[in-house]
Amino acid sequence: MIIACLILPLALCAWAPPPLQGSGNEFFPETGHNVSGDFLTYYRSIKNAQSVFGFPITEQFARNGLTIQYFQRARFELHPELAAGQRVTLSNLGTEMLESGERVRIFNPFACRFYGVTGFSVCYSFLDYFKKNGGVEIFGNPISPAQKLNDQVIVQYFEKARFEWRPALAVGQRVRISDLGRLYFDRTKEDANLLRPVTTNALPGAITLISMQLHAFAAKALTLPNDSQTISVIAQDQVLNPVRGASGTALIHWAGGATQSIAFTTDDKGVGAIPLTIVNQPYGTTVTIDITVTKNGISATTSVSFRVWY
Repeated sequence: MIIACLILPLALCAWAPPPLQGSGNEFFPETGHNVSGDFLTYYRSIKNAQSVFGFPITEQFARNGLTIQYFQRARFELHPELAAGQRVTLSNLGTEMLESGERVRIFNPFACRFYGVTGFSVCYSFLDYFKKNGGVEIFGNPISPAQKLNDQVIVQYFEKARFEWRPALAVGQRVRISDLGRLYFDRTKEDANLLRPVTTNALPGAITLISMQLHAFAAKALTLPNDSQTISVIAQDQVLNPVRGASGTALIHWAGGATQSIAFTTDDKGVGAIPLTIVNQPYGTTVTIDITVTKNGISATTSVSFRVWY
């Protein structure tokens, strides 16, 4: 540990807890982080762990006396007081991130299973994925019906996860697990330095883009009915590196229902600029811009708005 602290940034050393009780270590070049001890033993024991949990996005660290580690889709907890083989549990991220949406009525008694503990059913492809990948032990009980998220994707919440239905994907790959690990990391305002890769172990260029996050900002919160505006978009990968050369599209929703589409590309700093010319927009209206950025098949979306005023 002393030697590591001479190499690693101070922020990473400050978060390092005592070693996990198990043995072994595996470095994941996709995100530049290690998994070791009991966490690694548990990860390796789960079928399709990469699909279910994703890659580690932090090292293990201590939080309120508990050793934890974030993955893209989960958060591992170590409980050393429990018996061997039971020391690693999954945080209830589904419960923490639960949001209500428009219910999708798809019940079929021949294609669904009712879970009386929480009073919800799991159906069709969600049920197939649920049973195939560990069921209640891995995902917990369902805590919502199938529902629409942002009017775009069908999701269902479980105690420890959120399933997504992506009909545009190939058959057999249409059920995805949401990146609740990363979403919860952001919501709880964890230290962003924890996401940075352990560069002393990573090979140059080893970090592979596996997820992307966007931030968009309007240069002016208020504009005149006839004015100019610039929207800036920042694209970052799972370890906060800039995503260079990504293709973006901005869909501008003007007053009266008119729309305009503008394409852009992120620069070497992961920043894209969207220039707007505002013409005869009514006083008091809000202009909303929906933004999508894609690179290497990985996409992310965000929105930003500004108001027209005198």
